[in-house]
Amino acid sequence: MSVCNVSLQVIPKVPDEMTYPVVDKVIEYIQSTGVKYEVGPMETTMEGELDFLLEIVKKAQEICIEEGASRVASIVKIDYKKEGVTIDEKIKKYRG
Repeated sequence: MSVCNVSLQVIPKVPDEMTYPVVDKVIEYIQSTGVKYEVGPMETTMEGELDFLLEIVKKAQEICIEEGASRVASIVKIDYKKEGVTIDEKIKKYRG
């Protein structure tokens, strides 16, 4: 399967002061997987094989619950094409 991009926004149901710490745990997990990723203000975009990235999405839900969320809503976006798609091809021209 080709390289694709998956963007993930987790919205854990926790008290306001716990939102960032829970999201930080998810980002720490993403970092630990070794995938290429970019953190944005609303979501984290990852680059890799679709099946592996979807496993990360699945684990992110579990992390939110383990960190105290009673529920988690997630927004997932997938950009896939047969020949592959990279983060750089989409945003390279916007970087200095």
